[in-house]
Amino acid sequence: MKKRKKKSIKFRFYVTVFTGFLLLLALFSLREFGPRLWQKYRDQIQSNALPEGSLLEVVYLDVGQADATLLLCDGETMLIDAGSWENTDLLISYLYDYEVDDIRYLVLTHSDSDHIGGAADILREFEVEEVFFSDFTKENSSYLNLMEALEEEQLCAWLPEPGYEVNLGGAAVTFLGPVGEWDTPNNTSICLRVDHGANSFLFTGDAEAEAEEALVDSGQDLRATVYKVGHHGSYTSSTELFLSAVKPQYAVISCGVDNDYGHPHEQALGRLWQAGAEVLRTDTQGTIVFISDGSSLTIS
Repeated sequence: MKKRKKKSIKFRFYVTVFTGFLLLLALFSLREFGPRLWQKYRDQIQSNALPEGSLLEVVYLDVGQADATLLLCDGETMLIDAGSWENTDLLISYLYDYEVDDIRYLVLTHSDSDHIGGAADILREFEVEEVFFSDFTKENSSYLNLMEALEEEQLCAWLPEPGYEVNLGGAAVTFLGPVGEWDTPNNTSICLRVDHGANSFLFTGDAEAEAEEALVDSGQDLRATVYKVGHHGSYTSSTELFLSAVKPQYAVISCGVDNDYGHPHEQALGRLWQAGAEVLRTDTQGTIVFISDGSSLTIS
């Protein structure tokens, strides 16, 4: 029987070099194109996974120098923040206009009165299933009224960990922050993203630059089609670092006409425009509504 000739050392060297080149090429491709390919794949999966005819309506309510956003998806309701005490009747009338009977999730991003002012009356007026709330204690009247209403309604408000997920109809809600511990109410704001097919909506309460940086450093996916601008458009939020991670197509600012804080600040507006976002404002345009069918967006 003939023995096979041994392959030359030279041949084996070329094979090794060629194999190493292919491995390096694969690693480079994964690093450069992997995230984009994964995002495209994820968006396709989410779009295909939506129930037939699923619609998400995101209503940035005009409640003056305060915050309240209503989300409606496939018969389920989420309210993010509850405005100020002065505008409670207005907020409740908005909810009745949208034929809200019960609220599956009430998210109170933090304990400032312009975010929780109407929460106690909302709890007493509507059937609320679950309450998410920042863990920062603030001894103002809105906070104390909220604690009293929670006790009356036998509800427990709690702060979800980053990565915690719930569903709102066909939409997926992911809690992103706060990341770390903070000694100011703004930076303890609950941050979350709502995904509906290829469309996504990011909310960060009044989180400021330090909290935004912590979110970016956490490595979580912050990309969003629509960004609810942090802290009413204050210069303390919406940093270049944060916006480069979010990459928003639209930016919605909730603020009051001729408010005492000068919101939105020119610094924040400049950064939003530089990031390529189309800016919409409740003080100049009133209530702003986005409707997602999982692929396209309608704005009114």
